[in-house]
Amino acid sequence: MRAMALTKPGGRLELIERDIPTPSLGQVLVRVRACGVCRTDLHLVDGELPDIRLPIIPGHEVVGTVEAIGEAVNGFVPGDRVGIPWLGHTCGTCWYCRHDAENLCDAPGFTGYTIDGGYAEYAIADNRYCFVLPDAYSDIDAAPLLCAGLIGHRSLMMAGAGERLGIYGFGAAAHIVAQVAMSQGRRVYAFTRPGDTDAQDFARQLGACWTGASDDRPPTALDAAIIFAPVGALVPAALRAVRKGGTVVCGGIHMSDIPAFPYDILWGERTVKSVANLTRQDAVDFLALAPQVPVKTHAVPFPLTDANLALDDLRAGRLNGAAVLTV
Repeated sequence: MRAMALTKPGGRLELIERDIPTPSLGQVLVRVRACGVCRTDLHLVDGELPDIRLPIIPGHEVVGTVEAIGEAVNGFVPGDRVGIPWLGHTCGTCWYCRHDAENLCDAPGFTGYTIDGGYAEYAIADNRYCFVLPDAYSDIDAAPLLCAGLIGHRSLMMAGAGERLGIYGFGAAAHIVAQVAMSQGRRVYAFTRPGDTDAQDFARQLGACWTGASDDRPPTALDAAIIFAPVGALVPAALRAVRKGGTVVCGGIHMSDIPAFPYDILWGERTVKSVANLTRQDAVDFLALAPQVPVKTHAVPFPLTDANLALDDLRAGRLNGAAVLTV
């Protein structure tokens, strides 16, 4: 099989060939049809995540069909279409796993980070962490649901039920969660890079009631804000934008250092939270919700061998919606 792999720290992905793997106990072999390109993949390639195992095949928004199954696989047969998300394995025995918080597992496995992912023609996955995808979505359109959608949905739940929602960084996750939020009757305030009028236009097309630069103040105090951009300076900016009792949710796996800020913008029972990974129940709930909204993903396709180009466009902010590799 062919794959785009990271073979050295901070390097470019390289096209490699290797034998198609064989599924073992509890695993499925998936023939990959599409794989979303996530900002976490960019953090991996740019060497911003710790303990990277090399070589590694990135990609954790994987859509494909089951090609073969190992022993003790329940619920899937060859030919089934499945999605493989970021959380690829948990220990099942630590305190977090035993208390319905498997997203915080002490010994997890992550697709495309510690487990080879979907920038490839085939991928191996734990069958317990594969999910049936809604028929309403094509392979390309389903891919962004598996991380941008799932993390956005978990971030929205952590933000609470407030009506006025700010979103900092209007990319793949934001364009999905904004649709969910507006379907719930919320008003969305979209913050983008200064001067990024394309992203602001995109947000307005989706129904945002206000758009502005990340350092702008919204016209009214927000009930909550979600930060998807990996910029620590946005935390104090968002705290200044939310009302007393408001919540700021950091939705990314990596963020630059948060600068010092005065206590008075936190005071008033404002809260800062982070989102870590996802649970299987998150996937079940969101994949059922998405076609009901209905969420419409805006996917920009790239051939598998153009993975570096997709990552470059993501890094430079040239994408509206989500990049998806077609395999």
